[in-house]
Amino acid sequence: MIEFIWPWAFWVIPAPMLFMLLRPAQHQDPALRIPFFDQIEQMMVLSKKARNRQWSRRVIALIIWLCLVTAASQPRWVGEPIELPQSGRDLLLAVDISGSMGTKDMRLDRQMVTRLAAVKNVVGDFVERRKGDRLGLILFGSQAYLQTPLTFDRSTVRGLLEETPLGIAGGKTAIGDAIGLAVKRLLDRPSENRVLILLTDGVNNIGEVSPLQAAKLAADEGIRIYTVGFGADEMEVPGLLFNRTVNPSAELDTQALTKIAGLTDGIYQRARSTAELSNIYAALDQLEPIEIEQETFRPEKSLYFWPLSIALLLSFALSGQHLLAYYIARIKWHRRTASGATSNAGNSTP
Repeated sequence: MIEFIWPWAFWVIPAPMLFMLLRPAQHQDPALRIPFFDQIEQMMVLSKKARNRQWSRRVIALIIWLCLVTAASQPRWVGEPIELPQSGRDLLLAVDISGSMGTKDMRLDRQMVTRLAAVKNVVGDFVERRKGDRLGLILFGSQAYLQTPLTFDRSTVRGLLEETPLGIAGGKTAIGDAIGLAVKRLLDRPSENRVLILLTDGVNNIGEVSPLQAAKLAADEGIRIYTVGFGADEMEVPGLLFNRTVNPSAELDTQALTKIAGLTDGIYQRARSTAELSNIYAALDQLEPIEIEQETFRPEKSLYFWPLSIALLLSFALSGQHLLAYYIARIKWHRRTASGATSNAGNSTP
């Protein structure tokens, strides 16, 4: 939409008309006799057509005046409101993508899917809700690496999570390295509201740093860690004669995950299904609330130069029209004078 910074400028539009009405009457002074009056009178007669077009010049002058007033009112284009990101939490998501995350013991939309597919769906929705937070993504298996640094771009974080293939970081689980990498990335951030949410379905069986040592470093730096143990407790697998029930989460190190959360004032939660995982991340929204206040920004672009440019162009055109009419009248007068002198010379010949 278009707004005017100084809309009161439009009150001066009638000023020229008021000036014409209120100016004092001009008294006719005694005429000044000049010897070449007849020549000037002929020039004025030749410019009669120009005077007949004077109404068009007045219209142009009116348009120029309106353009100048519009430019003086400072018009500007104001765009739609854009929500600015808030300085919320620095929140890192550490997701296990080891080989065990390919186990099909989760149900999503009435279909059995892998654990990683369920995590992508639930954590992706969690990312979309964290408007105002800086989010980062750590993926870990045999090694831990930073997939997305802390950013306000939630769409990129979710997109990279959904595109992550299973086992790209190795088949084992380095929980300690994932926590250590998160501590390293959060050290240069303000000490308030630094959070790590770690999800795994196994036990730390590789890495340079033990999970408890990394958790102590995080606690010293004021980083809070929420741990989530993921995986079903029961799963039927086909046998030679009949199906048998197994525990696909037998290797989940619940004790270590509980200690990690306790050392950093976090909470450990267990998710045995996709629904439970959704409830856990919904609960994390309550434990780490999002900033309610939201600032908005509306892009603005000044437009005063458009009416000002139009006024200048019309002024040049009007001035050029006056000069052109004057020179045309002068040429015609000279031609008429020359033809009159020639005829007079012919008449005077004996």
